[in-house]
Amino acid sequence: MSIDAININRLSDGVFVDVNEAFLKFVGFEREEVIGRTSRELDFWVDPEVRQQMVETLRQDSACSDLKARFRRKNGEIVWGQASESIIQIDGVPCILSVTRDISAAKASDERLARAAEALRVSEARYRNVFQTSLDSISLSRFSDGRFTDVNQAFLDLMGFEYGQIVGPTSEELGLWADAGTREGLADMLRRDSSFRDVTIRLRKKNGEVFWALLSASLIELDGVSHMLCVMRDVSAAKAAEEQIRDLAFYDPLTHLPNRRLLLERLRQSLAVSARTSRKRALLFVDLDNFKTLNDTLGHQTGDLMLLEVAQRLDTCVREADTVARLGGDEFVVMLEDLSDVAEDAAAQAEVIGEKILASLELPFWLAGRECLNSCSIGVTVFGNNRESTDDVLQQADIAMYQAKAAGRNTMRFFAPALQAAVNARAALEEDIRQAIKGDEFILYYQPQMDSLGLIGAEALIRWNHPRRGLLAPGEFIPLAEETGLILPLGDWVLETACARIAAWEERPETAHISLAVNISARQFRDPGFVDKVLATLERSGANPHNVKLELTESMLVENIEDVIVKMSELKSHGLGFSLDDFGTGYSSLSYLKLLPLDQLKIDSSFVRDILSDVGSRAIAQSVISLGRALGLSVIAECVEIEEQRVLLSRLGCTAFQGYLFSRPLPLEEFERLWLRPAAQPIPVSQ
Repeated sequence: MSIDAININRLSDGVFVDVNEAFLKFVGFEREEVIGRTSRELDFWVDPEVRQQMVETLRQDSACSDLKARFRRKNGEIVWGQASESIIQIDGVPCILSVTRDISAAKASDERLARAAEALRVSEARYRNVFQTSLDSISLSRFSDGRFTDVNQAFLDLMGFEYGQIVGPTSEELGLWADAGTREGLADMLRRDSSFRDVTIRLRKKNGEVFWALLSASLIELDGVSHMLCVMRDVSAAKAAEEQIRDLAFYDPLTHLPNRRLLLERLRQSLAVSARTSRKRALLFVDLDNFKTLNDTLGHQTGDLMLLEVAQRLDTCVREADTVARLGGDEFVVMLEDLSDVAEDAAAQAEVIGEKILASLELPFWLAGRECLNSCSIGVTVFGNNRESTDDVLQQADIAMYQAKAAGRNTMRFFAPALQAAVNARAALEEDIRQAIKGDEFILYYQPQMDSLGLIGAEALIRWNHPRRGLLAPGEFIPLAEETGLILPLGDWVLETACARIAAWEERPETAHISLAVNISARQFRDPGFVDKVLATLERSGANPHNVKLELTESMLVENIEDVIVKMSELKSHGLGFSLDDFGTGYSSLSYLKLLPLDQLKIDSSFVRDILSDVGSRAIAQSVISLGRALGLSVIAECVEIEEQRVLLSRLGCTAFQGYLFSRPLPLEEFERLWLRPAAQPIPVSQ
């Protein structure tokens, strides 16, 4: 636990983001009184202009060291602190990391030192009393050669010497300086300014222990001889705390590899160097293929052992100048420096390292006495053309990694501009969908559903009236909407619009019986609030729930079938019907199927399309029809395009049809004009 007061506040407005316990003890506030407030609100700075000077220095130099200032505690007490600040990025927001040490005692010590110096001139007796009783380590040595002439008891206690061992020899002879040249550097500072304060150095005790000390010194004259008067104290604990803070900020706590923040900093540096040289670099995005399964089956402790072993293996595959970092989870990044200045050759060099990594991670892992197997997928990008940003490089490697996953895993893929173009197009389409939902660019088309007597209902099918690309079919935007979660607001719109249409038809006697089928996506159905949304939509629209048929796909039954049954049963109790779409293409269990409150099975288009020529398709269609009859469900065939298909399906026992034989999906006005006509008029059939 750090003994220094540590806080993080935003550079822009000074709002505290995080503090440690030492800081709360230093200022006398509770944590909830500090977080989210500024030092100005806490009246923390006795001299606010000092903070302003500190902020200006940080904006120029990104760091500010050893700033001494007075601070006001919650109880009004004034204390002195010595702060070191630096700018760090937290989630892209510039923040000030401040490490403050309570130097109230040190300030008092400085005052005692000043009084001691005065006492030296006034009274030797008074000097001796102050000198010997000081809690700080004080020493006097000749400036010319560093030979000690006097030290106090605190100095002897700190350094582990007896008085007779210190007085007489020089500091070099005693081996006090842990780093060569330290004394000469301090002497140069005194020659320039005659004093200095709070210089951090390393000293060596008599027993050989090396520690960090904070040293202040000034030149004084004693009996006509120039002396160095030094006051120091052990700050090893504070230095250790600084190192701990640095580790927490820049290194992964599990593997001790650089974390994302340090990787981005090194990547920025690498890009800056590449701007001055022709040498290429490469970034390898390494993602473990089966880590989630291992974590779920063997536990997080075993998963941590795996990550530690992976980190060690990755480190053995690269050179000392390269960087291995952990982004989090099972994602690692390897940055290769100083490759060939020819992009193709640099790619070949990166490929060699990638192959080593693939081979290394494919070897068995022995974790807690158990043999475990794993592999990885690697995405590689070569950079150094003076045009990339850190985000560009990371995104390129990430794209290539997903290509490696798609290629079957345990493989490596290089980024290519075509991949970037596809990603950009996908991002543009996603944004277009967001705007289309806001701009009401979607419309519903309606495709009739028929039996031997005529129209029995319709299926609502979404279309996108794109302002630049024209009318788009669902296949061009629904998959992306599913992946991004936009299917939820889009599905809400479809249901709302369909229910409003049902309510409108119910106002006319000749159309009040028409049911409307609405497709529901798996993501919609898994939404915990789905049932409430449907019921609220029915309530708002006034639609008769018996005229609403929700079409579910068979693939939705694979996960959490119990939840599916509960939701369907609840909606069924309110009068809604259910149709199982694409039946026969999924993996649902027949034992579960009989538990579902279904009304209808829908024969998939793939079987209808080949039913005249393929015996297997005909057999499956027959099985679906027989199963529906056995379960008391109606059966409808979709994508019926020719009369021969309808005739054969009728012969097999299917009584309801949908497809181009009757009509393509139509906009509302055309659907109503063609299909919602008086019953005496003939039913149109498209040929």
